Amino acid sequence: MITIKEVARHAGVSMSTVSYVLSGKRSISEETKRRVEQSIVALGYHPNAGARALASNRSQVLGLVVPLRSGVNMPVIMQFVASIVSSARDYDYDVLLLTKEAGPGEAHRVTARSMADAIVLMDVESDDLRIPELRTVDAPVVLLGMPDDHEGLSCVDLDFATAGRQMAGHLADRGHRSIALIGSPPAVYERGTSYATRLLEGFRSETARRNVRASVHPCAPGYESVAACLDEVLAPEHGTTGLVVHNEAILGTLLLELRRRSLDVPGDLSVITLCPDDVAESLPVPLTSIAVPAEELGAIAVEMVMARLTEEHPPEVRLLQPRLTDRGSTSTL
Repeated sequence: MITIKEVARHAGVSMSTVSYVLSGKRSISEETKRRVEQSIVALGYHPNAGARALASNRSQVLGLVVPLRSGVNMPVIMQFVASIVSSARDYDYDVLLLTKEAGPGEAHRVTARSMADAIVLMDVESDDLRIPELRTVDAPVVLLGMPDDHEGLSCVDLDFATAGRQMAGHLADRGHRSIALIGSPPAVYERGTSYATRLLEGFRSETARRNVRASVHPCAPGYESVAACLDEVLAPEHGTTGLVVHNEAILGTLLLELRRRSLDVPGDLSVITLCPDDVAESLPVPLTSIAVPAEELGAIAVEMVMARLTEEHPPEVRLLQPRLTDRGSTSTL
């Protein structure tokens, strides 16, 4: 393994000069810097994480807090994780994945022990108990989600309230007067998970504004749960003609169960959903959907946290506007 001593000898400089070039902690002449960089490339030198941390007082690690709780959809979660890992790599950062539901104190523990220079936090609740602590952490923190009380915090997310309004409005515009929201698993609502409650609020406000009859049905994954949920949704007294589905994990099962009941989409029942585009496109019936832009959201979260690492940057909230793609799964009455 090539060492910093060999790089110094090759470039004709001291070991401390090489260290300063790597860390940027002191001003080095452009000629010397170029000579050191050429030696690094020529020798194939890669500074180890420990040396890098000592030189810069940084770990070059980004902490990603994503508690693996009941009701989370792992394939979608992993799209976010993959985007954050890939984006962090562009900044020469590794990612420390923290999946334990540790509650308040976790952010302080991670930063106080120099395990990570900054934190991205997922699975944010509307009334999140971690919020007071996050305001006191001596490190940049970005929430991938938006709590009700986000004063002084940096957040990025999809505008789920607008998404709920748009999906209800899409069906109302096509003449549907009785629609149902098949929502996330009950545990997600019981925790007060921010994205689910915001979408529900948007759905309810739009159906009330349009004078559309609406019902809400949380749905756990699994065939029996989906079948029981459809029994409620399709009860004759409801007269349901359109479904808004906010539950990626059940989409395939839902469509298969509708087919088993000889219900055609969109001939007998219109369906619109919120999920990643690749999921909506690959289902037995491609669904009209609002995209979950996991790749974009993950990249923005990393961009925001890195901006706070390198410069003074005021807190900000970025809500991405929903993008609806019509794939023909909703009909006009």
